[in-house]
Amino acid sequence: MQLGELALFTDDVPAMTAFYARLFGSPPEQRSAGRALFQLGPIPVLVHTRDEPAPDQLPPENHVAFGVGDVDAAVQRLEASGLTVERPPQDYPWGRSAYLRDPDGGLIEIQNLGGT
Repeated sequence: MQLGELALFTDDVPAMTAFYARLFGSPPEQRSAGRALFQLGPIPVLVHTRDEPAPDQLPPENHVAFGVGDVDAAVQRLEASGLTVERPPQDYPWGRSAYLRDPDGGLIEIQNLGGT
């Protein structure tokens, strides 16, 4: 398992983009009205608009993603170790991912290596 991405959700994408551009010392690789993508070495840092999700959509919450070779096998291992997966493996436009929460309620994504 390796760090795959950091996703940050905000009501003010331009302000967050400007902040992280100053913090990282470089502009985003990609930018739109509702999204910016910084590449911090091999790790993407995504800034997204926070919006109200539809019932079947993922929550617009800050989260960290960890990449694995096989999401389904990783989820089986995590569940066997006693962890609870909130959203089982599913295919999304960026690849296959599953979601669980840490003890503080932080959202954790498990994604196929190379997913963003």
